[in-house]
Amino acid sequence: MSMQRQYEFAILGPGALGSIIGGHLARAGHSVAMLARGRRAELIARNGVVLTGLTELSTPVDVMTDPAALRSAGVLIVATKTPGTEEALARLRHVDVGLAFSVQNGVMKNDLLTSVFGADRVLGSLADTSGEVLADGRVLFSRNVRLILGELSGELSDRARNVAATIDTSGVRAVAVENVLSLEWSKYVTWVGMFALAVTTRTVTWRYLTDPDAATVLVRLTREMGRLAAARGVEVTDEANMPAASMLRGTEAEAVAEVVKRGRVFEAHAPEHRLSSLQDLLAGRPLEVHETLGYAVRKGASLGIEMPLLDGFYRVIAAAERLREGAAG
Repeated sequence: MSMQRQYEFAILGPGALGSIIGGHLARAGHSVAMLARGRRAELIARNGVVLTGLTELSTPVDVMTDPAALRSAGVLIVATKTPGTEEALARLRHVDVGLAFSVQNGVMKNDLLTSVFGADRVLGSLADTSGEVLADGRVLFSRNVRLILGELSGELSDRARNVAATIDTSGVRAVAVENVLSLEWSKYVTWVGMFALAVTTRTVTWRYLTDPDAATVLVRLTREMGRLAAARGVEVTDEANMPAASMLRGTEAEAVAEVVKRGRVFEAHAPEHRLSSLQDLLAGRPLEVHETLGYAVRKGASLGIEMPLLDGFYRVIAAAERLREGAAG
């Protein structure tokens, strides 16, 4: 396949979510470049992007293993795992990027994008969209709720609406909003606890959400994160992936009931859903522990906010990562 140097969309990291978005855009007729390496690059170059599950598609997509070959992209979508993001973005400083956004976990991503491309070209984003790369290279598309985009300034812009509409029309549900930072934090404050539970219980999502003890731990971690969000001046809502605001209100028992209720939704509609962190653990990939849990712990310490439960989980998971890497080495 002959390669262009200019694309409507460039996707850094065609794992599950990057492949889902890029595959749908390519099928819809948009020019898409996948920035990939190793076996993933070889599979896509040979077979195209292949999705199964909610969508069955196979479509050819340009693959670039050398970021220097890319000259311009209307929209850059960062879909890599968070470790190594800073180095990966540094190799794209030369690219003429119209807009950039990241579907990565956590909130550190916006700082990294802004440092490379400037705040005026960065959108906030979060994904309530899930998938998993299978052993044969296909991607299982398991949840298609919505991909949320918005200006970091909080306004609802035409450019955010246009990008969201293009992705939505391609088949991945997407919407532009005004309060994207609030939604990013609303996802983050609950996701941190789900990360911790996913990698310690090693089970599908609905099982730990419906377990009373695990749900209690999730509520307590979320309430620690809620204090951090409040100190940052961020309003947490129920509009993200989990009912974050409800988990911060009322009694602990009421909050646990909210978690169990959401777990039953996962059981009914996505019974095989596994958090990306658990997928990484089982596949032997590095965990995003320092960029997500660690980021929150560091921010809390800088603001004088005590987060003992989160700090404990962070240290245990970070230690397990080091021990795993040492055993592998």
